[in-house]
Amino acid sequence: MSEEKLWNRNYWKVMTSNFSMWFAFYLLTPLLPLYLNETFGATKDTIGLVLSGYTLTALIVRPFSGYVVDTFPRKRVLMISLFLYFLCFGGYLAAGTLLLFAIVRTLHGAPFGASTVANSTVAIDVLPSSRRNEGIGYYGLSNNLATAIAPTVGVFIYRYSHNFDLLFWLAFITAGIGFTINTTLNIPKREPVAGKRKLSLDRFFLLKGWTIGLNMTFFGICYGVLSNYLAIYGKEVMNITSGTGTYFMLLSAGLILSRLQGGRTLRQGRLTHNSTEGILISCIGYVLFVACPNMVGYYGSAILIGLGNGHMWPAFQNMIIGMANNDERGTANSTLLTSWDLGMGIGILSGGVIVEYADYAAAFWCVAIMHLIGAALFFTLTRKSYLARRILQ
Repeated sequence: MSEEKLWNRNYWKVMTSNFSMWFAFYLLTPLLPLYLNETFGATKDTIGLVLSGYTLTALIVRPFSGYVVDTFPRKRVLMISLFLYFLCFGGYLAAGTLLLFAIVRTLHGAPFGASTVANSTVAIDVLPSSRRNEGIGYYGLSNNLATAIAPTVGVFIYRYSHNFDLLFWLAFITAGIGFTINTTLNIPKREPVAGKRKLSLDRFFLLKGWTIGLNMTFFGICYGVLSNYLAIYGKEVMNITSGTGTYFMLLSAGLILSRLQGGRTLRQGRLTHNSTEGILISCIGYVLFVACPNMVGYYGSAILIGLGNGHMWPAFQNMIIGMANNDERGTANSTLLTSWDLGMGIGILSGGVIVEYADYAAAFWCVAIMHLIGAALFFTLTRKSYLARRILQ
């Protein structure tokens, strides 16, 4: 019997569209604070307030996105979400005041949250069932490549042009390309589910996957603190003034390498193996970061955390998808993404509080401890819950 084809035409399309979506987003991300300050004279606290609206809206919309993706035709939901996402980049060009920019930025989070849920769910639909675990792992490469390349491209263009409109136009066009590609998708038609289920909490959050969601919240807290306070920690504690870009490049390299290397074990269905490997490698990375405040610990932790997250993320996504019925895949995806976002938000807020009353070292020791607690939660509860509740197909 011949093996089902993984890299089919529709899978390439959702991968490319996902890359375009994340590239457009991260092309602007490192430069928006500078844009708000230079164009509108915004202060640091105002910049933080304006930019945080995006994350808040995405977090609010994601659980509802899962319900909508599972209830209505997925391609229609995806196209509406991507079109609104693309349109908002044009809104940045039209926003002539700080208030208008803040409104557009906040609204932009809604189609972003919906598009990430819809596109990843459609990716699962177009994958052959025998290659699904492996395909979900490779799908994340499009995110990782975009987040590794786009900030560098954005900074390079600004350095030589000092033209923010050029960047907004490039993001607008890139998002438009992603939307256009997905208009040609051919998604398998789903059979309607017999009997309408009542509108309840499990239509917005996959209750049987709550342990995986809790685990992702713990790990999201860790990454939230790291990603937001890395630069200032490096500058004030380690006297590294220009190493943040290199750190995230190494982290992205680790993510990409681990997804490529982990494809074989995902294909074999060894999800708990990949999860265990990723969690333990990440734990070592976070401990190394704070225990060894030198160049080796700093840059070594980037590779380890990247490798760990690259193993852990697709395994956890496959696990929660494996606990969901066909009409719950959107809810499963939104549960995972919402849990991560919630953790990121808690990490940003709690990290700031700890730094205010203690110091950066204390904040990062708390991160290392939090990741160890998350690891203990996985081994004592999450793994057993998954093995007991997974749907064997």
